[in-house]
Amino acid sequence: MPADDNKALVIAFYEQAFNDYQPEQAAEAHLGERYIQHNPEAQDSPQAFVGYVHWLRGQFPDLRLDIKRAVAEGDLVVTHSNLHLKPGDRGMAVADFWRVVDGKIVEHWDVIQEVPEKSANDNTMF
Repeated sequence: MPADDNKALVIAFYEQAFNDYQPEQAAEAHLGERYIQHNPEAQDSPQAFVGYVHWLRGQFPDLRLDIKRAVAEGDLVVTHSNLHLKPGDRGMAVADFWRVVDGKIVEHWDVIQEVPEKSANDNTMF
């Protein structure tokens, strides 16, 4: 599958799972039967992903994920997003790394950092 197709697949998955709050449909359409999760707070498997999204939404019902950019090369896709847990918060800067095989997401890594109130420079995190 071309890198641009992988990028479109990941963006569609992420939007559907979190912003449209349809994790079951997102997992069924976009995750492989074996889904490996490297976030230490999440378990492996598509079913575990669905449970994680429901848990997160239960804690933060107004959660919003703003994907700022995505880059794809080969079977890897990287997204850079601002995750807002509550309306009006500064959010968290999230870098996600996804591996796609045969049109399905099979592996995920992430790095998450809260957006600070003050910065040592005039640049944004996005």
